[in-house]
Amino acid sequence: MKTGLFFGSYNPIHIGHLIIANFMATQSDLEEVWLVVSPHNPLKAKKSLANDYDRLHLVNLAIEDNDKLKASNIEFQLPQPSYTVNTLAYLREKYPNRDFVLIMGADNLATLHKWKNYELLLRHYAIYVYNRPAFDNQVFPDFPDADVRFFQAPMLEISATYIRNCVKNGFSIRYLVPEKVFQYLEENKLYK
Repeated sequence: MKTGLFFGSYNPIHIGHLIIANFMATQSDLEEVWLVVSPHNPLKAKKSLANDYDRLHLVNLAIEDNDKLKASNIEFQLPQPSYTVNTLAYLREKYPNRDFVLIMGADNLATLHKWKNYELLLRHYAIYVYNRPAFDNQVFPDFPDADVRFFQAPMLEISATYIRNCVKNGFSIRYLVPEKVFQYLEENKLYK
């Protein structure tokens, strides 16, 4: 089964994440997309992250009615910080019948050379890249056989940082996140 892995902090998950995940699950050759909640991205500060299980719960709330999308906590049981190459090695061993594909924005592709063992990712995994404003599609001349495919997914100019700042400042985030996520954030005072 061809499975897309869409890694993220999802701090919190928002409509922009869901549009990309659904686009990849329905308009590419992927059979499903796993939204992998990362406990700690080594290229980001951990201090602003909500609890891992709160973020996982929010992802589950957001995608509960879409059978092509799955929430994954696979990185919760792996050493931190989370390195994609380590997670993929673990997944490949645990699910040998799945063909895993990385999903990332062009902004992440532009910094891929900073990732741990990025060469292994380019050699052994397909990478599906969605457009991001101000980032060109990049090629890797040292890896002519790399399977990097570009997609023009619909984009929204919102971020989890923007949403957290809105919550912190008392501004409404309704319609930026799914209704069930909005209700959970309101009831549990996350990010306030």
